[in-house]
Amino acid sequence: MIVYIAEKPSVGRAVAGVLPKPHRAGDGFITVANGDVVTWCIGHLLEQAEPDAYDPEYKKWRKEHLPIVPKQWQHQVKPATRKQLNVVKKLIKQADVLVNMGDPDRVGQILVDEVINYSGVSKEKRLAAQRCLISDMNPAAIKRSLNDLRRNSDFIPLATSALARARADWLYGINMTRLCTLQGQASGYQGVLSVGRVQTPILGLVVHRDLEIENFVSKPFCEVFIELTTAQNQTYMAKWQPSAACAPYMDEDGRVLLKKLAETVLNKVLNQPGTVLAVSESIKKQAAPLPYNLSTLQIDASKRFNFNAQKTLDICQKLYETHKLITYPRSDCRYLPKGHYNDKDSVTQAIAQTSSALVKAVQQADLSLQSKAWNDSKVSAHHAIIPTSRALAASRLSADEQKIYELVARQYLMQFYPPFTYQEKQIDTEVAGGLFISRQKEVLSQGWKALLPARQSQEHEQEFSAAKLPNLAQGDHVQCTAARLDDKQTSPPKHFTDASLLSAMTGIARYVSDPEIKKVLRDTDGLGTEATRAGIIELLFKRGFLSKQGKEIRATAVGRRLVLALPEIMVRPDMTAHWESQLEAIAQKHISYSQFMAPMLDGLHKLIEQVSQIRFSGLQGQGKAPRRKRTSKR
Repeated sequence: MIVYIAEKPSVGRAVAGVLPKPHRAGDGFITVANGDVVTWCIGHLLEQAEPDAYDPEYKKWRKEHLPIVPKQWQHQVKPATRKQLNVVKKLIKQADVLVNMGDPDRVGQILVDEVINYSGVSKEKRLAAQRCLISDMNPAAIKRSLNDLRRNSDFIPLATSALARARADWLYGINMTRLCTLQGQASGYQGVLSVGRVQTPILGLVVHRDLEIENFVSKPFCEVFIELTTAQNQTYMAKWQPSAACAPYMDEDGRVLLKKLAETVLNKVLNQPGTVLAVSESIKKQAAPLPYNLSTLQIDASKRFNFNAQKTLDICQKLYETHKLITYPRSDCRYLPKGHYNDKDSVTQAIAQTSSALVKAVQQADLSLQSKAWNDSKVSAHHAIIPTSRALAASRLSADEQKIYELVARQYLMQFYPPFTYQEKQIDTEVAGGLFISRQKEVLSQGWKALLPARQSQEHEQEFSAAKLPNLAQGDHVQCTAARLDDKQTSPPKHFTDASLLSAMTGIARYVSDPEIKKVLRDTDGLGTEATRAGIIELLFKRGFLSKQGKEIRATAVGRRLVLALPEIMVRPDMTAHWESQLEAIAQKHISYSQFMAPMLDGLHKLIEQVSQIRFSGLQGQGKAPRRKRTSKR
């Protein structure tokens, strides 16, 4: 008997739907015609045990207990799903072959593996287990996945990475939250000061951005523009490019801060002859953006519709599980297997049937094109989020579901459009010893940008000038017939929004100060995972550390004081970005579990010593009485 173990009931029922009929529904499982059984978890059936499971004394929060480090790690059964765990355990013991059908990611792998291990099956049965990766909930796609089973043991490194993450988060979250809360209470704070290795650096990003804006001192700077007239009486504008000799009067961004210098240049060049030093022209092509992963979809949904990250994820889950219109949404990958290229006809037809707004886009797509998105070497457990071959009447979707579906579908259709093409032209002109530069960008072909909504298309094309530069050659003579000086002010950075905070989390290397860590981070590394980022941001709002003013995200007084009191290493992203890099290295078999955990524990001991000296005096009289049911593990 084969027992298929899905991550959730909806996936289990979808899997059973393609297996031999008739079916016999049981309590928490489905038996198919050949005697095989499909069962399911309900998310995590097991969770890391609470501290008091290791020692009843740990029920009390005391500094002398810290750090709490289990010698033998334990799981505990989630009370709400105890009944289903017993069903799955019984079936696991009866099975001849087990198939792990958890979602195609790190969490999905460990979620089913931990239940198999908890059930106490033999080593032989564990090693014989199979792995099925499902990223599309439609019957044809599920059948393909069932015909392409892999050895579950091939995914041990992925599961080990998930295990290391869970345990490290538990150790850090439990110990630091207890310690900070106890220190806060000693200073008169009436509440839990929740700390996590992901949530606290996110809060730190917001606090430091808020402070940067508050402390920003605007500085005046100047720009010089001149009008040049050719022998044929054509005119064009050029901007002064300060020389190296001007560096003492410029800021780090190359802006001229001394107005007298700009005025001198202005007076020097007005009505003076000039010479064309160089003319360059080139045709540039911009390929279509890759299909979405979850973060890029959440960022675009925030910009376009002001959806927060959690709302977008919730809509995606419904489009995936209920409507079966998109592939697995919790993906961090933006590439597609080459085999999926063969589905282009059925997928584009489904888009046209589901979205009337995209019918024309489908008709004009060139399905003979193949973008760089189809690349097997870039795909691991899961691939980019794309529409499925299933069509559905638009009336069955809510307005918000339609918006997200069309975002995903439009991004997929862009793969079958030519590049956006433009001509770039530059004229370098010398006047009275000064260098003046004119640039022009002219759209030649919209290509994939034809699919952008009007407003977004206008934003993309703001840098493209309507005025054309004259046809000139090196050595041509011109005359400076007008000049102006623009007085400007430097601007502070903007407060974070849902979109920019998500962007910061995914591109965290920009905020990492340690150059060595910055070096090893890849583009896909970030704070948290695709599946957890939205929840962590929401958590910070629920705990009263963040608030919203319109679209702007700002730290509350409590959030700010917590960050400013903690050691720098806890509130900057360097440490957790380094963790993420190492966890990925475990998944890729580059380092071992112990090579990650040992230094992590050493660092935890040092932090406990540091935080034990902190007094959260600024929080005196704030907060609510703590409810100590559970603490953060992130």
